[in-house]
Amino acid sequence: MNAPLIHLEKVCKTYRMGEEVVHALQDVTLDINGGLVAIMGASGSGKSTMMNVIGCLDRPSSGSYFLEGQDVSKMGHNALADIRNRTIGFVFQSFHLLSRTSAIENVELPLVYAGVSGKERKRRAEEALKRVGLGARIHHHPNQLSGGQQQRVAIARAIVSKSKLLMADEPTGNLDSRTSIEIMALFQELWREGMTIVLVTHEPDIAAFASRVVVMKDGEVLTDREQEPVVAVVPPPASRPGVMT
Repeated sequence: MNAPLIHLEKVCKTYRMGEEVVHALQDVTLDINGGLVAIMGASGSGKSTMMNVIGCLDRPSSGSYFLEGQDVSKMGHNALADIRNRTIGFVFQSFHLLSRTSAIENVELPLVYAGVSGKERKRRAEEALKRVGLGARIHHHPNQLSGGQQQRVAIARAIVSKSKLLMADEPTGNLDSRTSIEIMALFQELWREGMTIVLVTHEPDIAAFASRVVVMKDGEVLTDREQEPVVAVVPPPASRPGVMT
């Protein structure tokens, strides 16, 4: 049997804050192998620490984390950086785009680090931008794009390396309701095409679009359930309240 994409075994993460020891994760065992998975919890529940560990941005204090069957929990910083570049795409609440570069140049960045040739970088970045509906805006800079369009650029950057895992940290936190649904519709498309997506959110309305919801409390998994996701359907502009037809 093939190993799951993500396997956490009794993972703990502790931080020392002065004299106090904070147990951010406590004996978390979790498998994720496909799906659109929402991680929820109150502030301090451990959901952001969980994302950092799964995304290879941090290492467990104890326990094991296997990604694609590889034990990454003991890897050094350079090895983790290589894993991130090859396997994981990231989308953040604040987009993290370079303001002085165009959309296509922002999307090309992971391929620059991977040593992909200039011609191939441009082709793949343009393809990714078309995939997220921004084929006509590849030369626009972030200040020429709406918040939703900037997040689409960030998603294109996350998928341009054809990563198997997409990590999204509050990806709709800076977006209005309609644009949030647009982004979740795109995530659902990517998931149905075979990408595993793990998103951190505190919004139940956003978690409703996920196929699985993991709720954290005090560093532990409180509940873990699969669900039939709400299909993200974006209403036409004219149907919004206050818009005249």
